[in-house]
Amino acid sequence: QIKKDINKIEAYDNSHTFGKFPVGVMIAYNNNGFIKSNYRKFNIKSVDGIDDFASIREVVLRRYKRVKNEKLPIPNLILIDGGKGQLSMALSALRELGMDYIPVIGLAKRLEEIYVPGNSEPQNLKKSSSSLILLMRIRDEAHRFAISFQKSKRKKDLTKSIFSNVHGVGKKMLKKLLQQFNGPIEISESSPKIIHSKTGIPIKIATEIIRTSKKNAL
Repeated sequence: QIKKDINKIEAYDNSHTFGKFPVGVMIAYNNNGFIKSNYRKFNIKSVDGIDDFASIREVVLRRYKRVKNEKLPIPNLILIDGGKGQLSMALSALRELGMDYIPVIGLAKRLEEIYVPGNSEPQNLKKSSSSLILLMRIRDEAHRFAISFQKSKRKKDLTKSIFSNVHGVGKKMLKKLLQQFNGPIEISESSPKIIHSKTGIPIKIATEIIRTSKKNAL
């Protein structure tokens, strides 16, 4: 049973598209609800291809290395989106840092089973349990945030590749474009004057950007 006085729960999930654009996230929750200012995004750096276990380990290791070094507040509970394998990798990261005293559990989606360290069998709570309902809500928010971040990263990467062959468009120009517009569709519906006013990109190049956007709108 989860205590009513929740200082903080930190939940983790990761996402990718067939092994490409891998990301991880952390969200935070307390008695007052989700703490959006504490949400964190991670670009997966050490994992090639599809490896959810290694991705979770990387994110947990990076997060709690920073918590340890900067003496940040420790959560009451770490919630991992996944089962025995994901939990094991998260625990491995915490052990490496000497922080495996922090309570950590895994919540597997398919049957909503809870995994705890030291027990290979899942723990089953009643589906009506308020604790399980809360954990599912937090886990689902982590999943939503991971998917949203992954889609955003994928769109930015694809947008960069679309405009890489437009003459005169460099990294700085692309950065301005991505800051002001949400992908090729929005750009294709704009005008050279609007693009110029928002980014400072010359009209001639903005015209070519729009033409390319219309050909490649996602």
